Amino acid sequence: MYNQPMLREDALTGKVILVTGGGTGLGRAMSEYFLKLGAKVVIASRKLPVLEKTAQELENATGGNVLPLACDVRKYHEVQKTLETVLEKWGKIDILVNNAAGNFISPTERLSHKAFDVVVGIVLQGTYNFTLAVGKHWIATKQKGTILNIVTTYSWTGSGYVVPSACAKAGVLAMTRSLAVEWAKYGIRSNAIAPGPFPTKGAWDRLFPPALSKKLDPAQRVPLKRVGEHQELANLAAYLVSDFSAYVNGEVITIDGGEWLSGAGEFSGLELIPSEMWDEIEKSVRQANKSKPEPDTKSNS
Repeated sequence: MYNQPMLREDALTGKVILVTGGGTGLGRAMSEYFLKLGAKVVIASRKLPVLEKTAQELENATGGNVLPLACDVRKYHEVQKTLETVLEKWGKIDILVNNAAGNFISPTERLSHKAFDVVVGIVLQGTYNFTLAVGKHWIATKQKGTILNIVTTYSWTGSGYVVPSACAKAGVLAMTRSLAVEWAKYGIRSNAIAPGPFPTKGAWDRLFPPALSKKLDPAQRVPLKRVGEHQELANLAAYLVSDFSAYVNGEVITIDGGEWLSGAGEFSGLELIPSEMWDEIEKSVRQANKSKPEPDTKSNS
């Protein structure tokens, strides 16, 4: 089954993993699987009550150790404080998962500059804040480390109506690939995952209000005609942060059921044409070819 755990149970034993945006959604799903594989997990976001509730639930479900820490990823001093607290508690961080995100679906001209700032601040600034803080620590202490960034498939194509997110995620992807080269000499790997539709209650309700969600069924845009299971993404994330992927560096792995490839094809939208209409189209094409005059092959000499 695609929603079953993939790695052996001790795959992350002894690792300390910091997950931003770890209190809800995909961050929570990844954190839970990391715990099941033997890791200690730090979950960080702005809302401490949410984090504390999640931490308790995750510990009850897995028997693992979770440290919830309130942190606004846009503020470097809070990021630095988070790092210091983790080091005081557990002595190290082995893996950084930059998952915190924000987004709006809106015509760009309707967005204020503050709305743009919020999304870019959380997604891009938050990612480079944590990457710099943790990366500098690793380099200074000569510790190897692993960075996993959560991006999107429109990080490389762009997308209308989510322009702040597209700009920010493109920056994160560029940083992922750039640091994979620059920091490899320190034993620091940097990779990314680009998920397609993985519905989460809070994020999807905000992104797709009821009037919109009825018209836009995400599963219908995916060639496999379904959305992703959270365990599928957690399996991929666990592999990429584990030592099993030690030779994977600078890569972005798409997990979207073929969605972006379908949308990227110039004529991919033709899949919406029913089979009976194709019969009519083929008939019209044949008729047009029959009525076409033969090319003039006579010599002018």
